Amino acid sequence: MSRFPEHFLWGASSSAFQIEGGYDEGGKGLSVADINSFKRSDKQADTRTAADFYHHYREDIALMKELGMQMYRFSFAWSRIIPDGDGEVNPEGLAFYREVVRLLKENGIEPFVTLYHFDLPYALAEKYNGWEDRRCVYAFERYARVCFEEFRDSVKYWQVINEQNLMIRVDERMNIREPDALKADRMRAQMDYHMFLAHALAVKACHEIVPDGKIGPAVSSTCTYPLTNKPKDVWAARMNDYMKTVYCLDMHCYGEYSGIYMRYLRERDIVPVMEAGDPEILKYGKPDYIALNYYRTLCASYLPADAEHPLGSRVYRGNEVDFDQYGYCRDEKNTNLSASEYGAQIDPMGLRIVLNDYWSRYRLPLLITENGLGTADVLTEDGRIHDDYRIDYLRQHIEACALAVEDGVDLFGYSPWSFMDLLSSHQGFRKRYGFVYVDRGEHDVKECERIRKDSYYWYQKVIASNGEKL
Repeated sequence: MSRFPEHFLWGASSSAFQIEGGYDEGGKGLSVADINSFKRSDKQADTRTAADFYHHYREDIALMKELGMQMYRFSFAWSRIIPDGDGEVNPEGLAFYREVVRLLKENGIEPFVTLYHFDLPYALAEKYNGWEDRRCVYAFERYARVCFEEFRDSVKYWQVINEQNLMIRVDERMNIREPDALKADRMRAQMDYHMFLAHALAVKACHEIVPDGKIGPAVSSTCTYPLTNKPKDVWAARMNDYMKTVYCLDMHCYGEYSGIYMRYLRERDIVPVMEAGDPEILKYGKPDYIALNYYRTLCASYLPADAEHPLGSRVYRGNEVDFDQYGYCRDEKNTNLSASEYGAQIDPMGLRIVLNDYWSRYRLPLLITENGLGTADVLTEDGRIHDDYRIDYLRQHIEACALAVEDGVDLFGYSPWSFMDLLSSHQGFRKRYGFVYVDRGEHDVKECERIRKDSYYWYQKVIASNGEKL
């Protein structure tokens, strides 16, 4: 018997701003992701062309079918469908995604659509400072309803927001430009809260509009080990997970912040403004499943509230993605793990731990929508890419998934990052994840030829055997 369920979904993932290109074609408006990429365009590739899916989608979907993919997790660009975020709907944008979805279905691939993947329409950042303003919540709800109405008969699986819990930590992605750290965190907490409201309203709309639709979030998962077995380090590790992921899943699943997280918000004096009817709205947000993106684990020690900052002044929050939180946790290096060239510590066991943890907490079906190894690939003279290191990474993580299923976890799919090479926010095309090589440089776009890597042929066999041939 297979170690994976009979109808397990094998796929691969991407996002609009990282693959599409065509940034000013078909009536598309600019997004925050576009603007951020343009700021780095002297050093690396940007969203103008990206992987040029906008012009290659027919070829790419044919490659997906050949690979044997049963699902494709990708995102719609909000600014391609509603260019200014809350104005007129762009028929060319809807037509583009309608054709993509049609071809996927025609080729036996289930479309798994993310509504928002780091690419807020820039017009909303200019008008409202994006998610800081409650009007952005209702702009998103309207956008979601447009998508549900248009694709109600062709898209069954939806994701609302990709990695809200990670996105909210990154000032650039949220368009936070406030120099005062406390004011910035107060703004961050308000944006986060408004995104929770938007999530809940989108879930409600999906259940109203899409027959048999399934909808949920995709979170950046965390699994944090204590640096030592000291009780305070154990507490720090749990708080690190709580403040970066669990608080988010708790809000999605239960419709409210826990006592721990409210205590934290009050301690910081960053409690967001909430309106009287919000508790009722937030209760609508309970998902049908939880999707998780997994790349690494973390390690933490206890950081006293009165500790001194290395630069001399005490702060409440240090660094960005893996932030230190004074009074709770300090990010540490785990010396027991190796890491990729970009610093992500490789830990398949952590994936098994995370899957068991989320299943035991929430008892909702789970799906992996991102997991992969980002590194440089070499195109040989005979036009091949020998990426045994990627195969080894994925093999170990699929094995961890199989063990989690044997543990009793309800895992219904695996969709690694990414189907093809795509634009990395800070490394352009130097950092590659795909099964399919996109032949372009940082500034020399060339023809963006698609070339199957060794991992493509390996994953083809994995899918065909339902995970038995690793």
